Amino acid sequence: MTTSETFHLTAADGLVLHGYTWSPEAKPRAVVQVAHGMAEYALRYAHLAEALVAKGYFVVAHDHRGHGKSVRPGEEVGHMADEDAWTKAVDDLHRVNRHAAAAHPGVPVIVLGHSMGSFLAQNLNFAHPTDVDAVVLVASNGKPQPIAQAGRLVARVERARLGKRGRSQLLNKLSFEDFNTNFRPNRTAFDWVSRDEHEVDAYVADPLCGFMVTVQTWVDMLDALPTLTKPENLARIPKARPIFVVSGDRDPVGLMGKGAKSLVASLRGAGLSKVELKLYPGARHELLNETNKAEVIADLVAWLDRTVPRA
Repeated sequence: MTTSETFHLTAADGLVLHGYTWSPEAKPRAVVQVAHGMAEYALRYAHLAEALVAKGYFVVAHDHRGHGKSVRPGEEVGHMADEDAWTKAVDDLHRVNRHAAAAHPGVPVIVLGHSMGSFLAQNLNFAHPTDVDAVVLVASNGKPQPIAQAGRLVARVERARLGKRGRSQLLNKLSFEDFNTNFRPNRTAFDWVSRDEHEVDAYVADPLCGFMVTVQTWVDMLDALPTLTKPENLARIPKARPIFVVSGDRDPVGLMGKGAKSLVASLRGAGLSKVELKLYPGARHELLNETNKAEVIADLVAWLDRTVPRA
């Protein structure tokens, strides 16, 4: 089994970011930077890292602020920042990106983001277009639906009621709980995560998964989402950048496949010529922890091998 090494970087606001690397024995074909989703952490991608290292890729991942071990002393998981949390999280991702790139000069850097991590990756892709060579967006989404504007308003009302660090049962119901209604009768509160009951049970039992994030975290993320597919932002992405969008067609975060298709349409509409889409029938949110995860990882490796030329 591939072993990971830990590293620590200090964010611009002083928060210590906790991260991991997995290294092949020879010079890597590329750096693959993994950005995890909301209410989880980087080490849940160790099995993916091991598969990529076996194919010659160097893998780096960090716990996003307010997640995993990237939490200030005395605080609980779930609070990213009192203000500008999204901008700071994107800056964190870029900081780790440059840290890995400096360790492997001249090697392509590919960013792979899952769910919230995919939204951060979308943002990084246009905010720092010269520091990314290719992007994989897993369980992602495109332009928010009109109803999302109501969600932004609700988040602000809840912030006024509970404070920036409050945890809103209402926002949790409108997100995680509503996702689960698609799979009634429910065995757990997180049936929407995967068809693999073992993976769902492990998620439920893990105190670093499935927690409620703070109201300010919701406000900042919901404000950021509409900016990700704005024409002026997409115009900053190189037209020949390879982008691989993968999703389950039963993923409620991606609107049962419609969100992934919408995202691809936006990217292609902006003139990007190397955008690929792969939808997996029946798969739910966590593709990399699904019953067909071996297929998903094999498809990912095949895309990477096509995208990154051998030395």
